[in-house]
Amino acid sequence: MTSRPWRSRRNRAGGERLWGGMDRLRGALFRRRRSAAAQTVRLRERKSRLYSKERSSAEQSTGWMGANAYFVVFTVAFRTLNCMLVQTSFVPDEYWQSLEVAHTMVFDYGYLTWEWKERLRGYTYPLFFASFYKLLQIFKKDSVQLLIWVPRLVQSFLAALADVKLYSIIKKRENAEIAKWVYFCQLCSWFTWYCCTRTITNSMEAVLTSFILYYCPFPGTKAVTSFKYLALIAFAVVIRPTAIILWLPLLFYHYWQELKKMDLILYKCLPVGCLTLVISLIIDRIFYGEWVVVQWNFLRFNVIQNMGSFYGSHPWHWYFGQGFPVIMGAHLPFFIHGCLLAPRKYRVLLIVVIWTLVVYSFLSHKEFRFIYPVMPLCMVFCGFSLASLKAWKKAAVSFLFFSNISLGLYTSLVHQRGSLDVMQHIRQLCEDLPKEIEPSVFFLMPCHSTPFYSHVHCPIKMHFLECPPDLTGNGSYVDEADLFFREPLKWLNGRFPGSSSLPTHLVFYDVLEQKIEPFLISRSYVKSAVFFHTHVPGGRTGRNIHVYERKL
Repeated sequence: MTSRPWRSRRNRAGGERLWGGMDRLRGALFRRRRSAAAQTVRLRERKSRLYSKERSSAEQSTGWMGANAYFVVFTVAFRTLNCMLVQTSFVPDEYWQSLEVAHTMVFDYGYLTWEWKERLRGYTYPLFFASFYKLLQIFKKDSVQLLIWVPRLVQSFLAALADVKLYSIIKKRENAEIAKWVYFCQLCSWFTWYCCTRTITNSMEAVLTSFILYYCPFPGTKAVTSFKYLALIAFAVVIRPTAIILWLPLLFYHYWQELKKMDLILYKCLPVGCLTLVISLIIDRIFYGEWVVVQWNFLRFNVIQNMGSFYGSHPWHWYFGQGFPVIMGAHLPFFIHGCLLAPRKYRVLLIVVIWTLVVYSFLSHKEFRFIYPVMPLCMVFCGFSLASLKAWKKAAVSFLFFSNISLGLYTSLVHQRGSLDVMQHIRQLCEDLPKEIEPSVFFLMPCHSTPFYSHVHCPIKMHFLECPPDLTGNGSYVDEADLFFREPLKWLNGRFPGSSSLPTHLVFYDVLEQKIEPFLISRSYVKSAVFFHTHVPGGRTGRNIHVYERKL
């Protein structure tokens, strides 16, 4: 076939145009991609600047508690309301091992129970409240209302900070969603509401539990055992020596995980422990007037000698069958569910809870408040349970809220409120009675049924039926309260043979009224006030508290 040069030239020209067009197309695509990439970079930089600005503003609104400032304020306000709505009594130690001691330390009059005479209690915890009493005294603001409410408001503030810390722990280690439900469970717990603002050592232990957890080196983290963590545990043990039971599993676990075990003991545990013990010894030396290790005396008396059984004993399974289920209330099924869902690193907390219940089960004397410090640990598992629920979450939240709020309000506003109401009546005696009549009050009730001088703040004569345990080993020993309740009429006639020694006022439960009625009539006593106490009286405790006044 004959070649055609013109066609070849035309093909070459067309190919050049084709390749040129493709080059221009590739160039346009490249420029477009480069422009898009540059735009993406600019968008990322803009988002980064916005994120940095938001993070900066968030950091400015986040306090040292690790949570938003408004969140902290809300929690403090909630616990303040909690404090104001708790108007009932719980256990005698709420007053007799804290406020009564603090009142004696500052105002030089009051009453110290037998535990202080036997050097079983330390002054570190009462000193905390005594410092506020002293400030009120210095500024001449030591009214009885402030003496009652300032310590409780301080305790409620500490409880609020502990709630925030518990939220921050889970938010830091998990996420805000789970932390939110842990926080909800903590706030709506009826027993926490009932106890957290009271001035008992167990409430302070529960506060310290949340703070200790915050600084605790959890499994799977790079955190090391810190001085804050050890110092808080040491402080808890100083306040109440049995607190060591709660923290032994965690201490052993962290010792086992520590690579430099001797350094942990020599450079952290020993310095913190020795410093805390020295401070405790110095404080007790100042107020006792001699060197004494109250922590050892406390453990020897309550654990080794088991003298606490004098105040009642329970079967070994009481905490598992009654104690723990009661304080958990409606939270119990969520706690069990959460134990099955929580990550493996939280198993050590479950071990702590079970260990505490088991060890306390070996002690014959048992109380609900003894295991209260494990409640923050339990709320962690309850939070995991609620966070995992889908279809039934609203029903579960409603069930928890309404069941706890009803029980919490009843126990804090109604049940056992007479013990506090009658003290308001007693302190009026300092103002209402004529000056020529010196008021005196005798409480014919189970020992330590009411507060004492911390709720009167007036040096009037007050007496109650004492009930110290048998410290001599005498098998025939019977305390004053038991002697009285065996034959109350005989005891009264023997104690007050003449009219000169009679108190101006008698206070007792209504179950005693008929038994001592002849004495009341013959000594010219007239009922002057009645205060409701409880709907569920039992034993020596009645439904109402009666106040009888002697008419001269």
